[in-house]
Amino acid sequence: MIVQRVVLNSRPGKNGNPVTENFRMEEIYLTDNINEGQVQVRTLYLSVDPYMRCRMNEDTGTDYITPWQLSQVVDGGGIGIIEESKHTNLTKGDFVTSFYWPWQTKVILDGNNLEKVDPQLVNGHLSYFLGAIGMPGLTSLIGIQEKGHITAGSNKTMVVSGAAGACGSVAGQIGHLLGCSRVVGICGTHEKCVLLTSELGFDAAINYKKENVAEQLRESCPAGVDVYFDNVGGNISDTVISQMNENSHIILCGQISQYNKDVPYPPPLSPAIEAIQKERNITRERFLVLNYKDKFEPGILQLSQWFKEGKLKIKETVINGLENMGAAFQSMMTGGNIGKQIVCISEEISL
Repeated sequence: MIVQRVVLNSRPGKNGNPVTENFRMEEIYLTDNINEGQVQVRTLYLSVDPYMRCRMNEDTGTDYITPWQLSQVVDGGGIGIIEESKHTNLTKGDFVTSFYWPWQTKVILDGNNLEKVDPQLVNGHLSYFLGAIGMPGLTSLIGIQEKGHITAGSNKTMVVSGAAGACGSVAGQIGHLLGCSRVVGICGTHEKCVLLTSELGFDAAINYKKENVAEQLRESCPAGVDVYFDNVGGNISDTVISQMNENSHIILCGQISQYNKDVPYPPPLSPAIEAIQKERNITRERFLVLNYKDKFEPGILQLSQWFKEGKLKIKETVINGLENMGAAFQSMMTGGNIGKQIVCISEEISL
């Protein structure tokens, strides 16, 4: 059968901004034969995430992420339905997910590399497994649990940058659920600020494109900052760190402001900010969620429970069509999304 796929057409260069033309859609022939242990799946949803920017370079700069290859199919987080199976534990009609799902309408995969998901955990919203009840949600939850040192009733103030994104929008809510008395978000539009405070329970929100961040932070965090969930790096983070308290903690989730630059990860702090960090004994350790696989299952169950109880509100921005993968990626890299950026490839979940 003929299927569509998206391949890497060109690289933006280590210091370049990704553009839609870096990706190319093409048709290929997919065999009807599947081998023992394999499954044929139809793709339902695909994820675009900031870490993928590193995969567009010839060298990702990390040992745990491989680069995408030119003219080869691109891959990332995905979810789909099994149409045919020769795997003992997977049957036709099962919903499955993978961190390395090809950007392709239908695909033959090794069943051992797939994880079966239960639609009841997300009340049927399968795309949530790529967001708040998937990797971004786990990153937020485990990051805060492992690096935030928050205890119930400890009266701590938490600041979240990139607060309206996939991780940030979840992290702020988790901060409250785990015991922070005050949560402040930083984001880039008025619409996002309103959403954070009116729907997601943030106590205050700062628009870094329009407001003086340092001034607004002092106003919003009169007792200083105890926990900083850092999604962006760069100038915003320097401003937050300069208002952090002694023995406070930075949860290093991402550094999207630095991803189009050829710098190491995590990018080093400027000498002045590093001096503040050391002087105030602020922890800033690299956090990699893949090192905590033993916490994934209980984490997903916890996130699902909060969602079902109405304590965790989930936001996503959905674009339709495989042909729009490049546009979705570019939009996400420039803050065009609210919550998780998802691309819907096929909504038909019956066989």
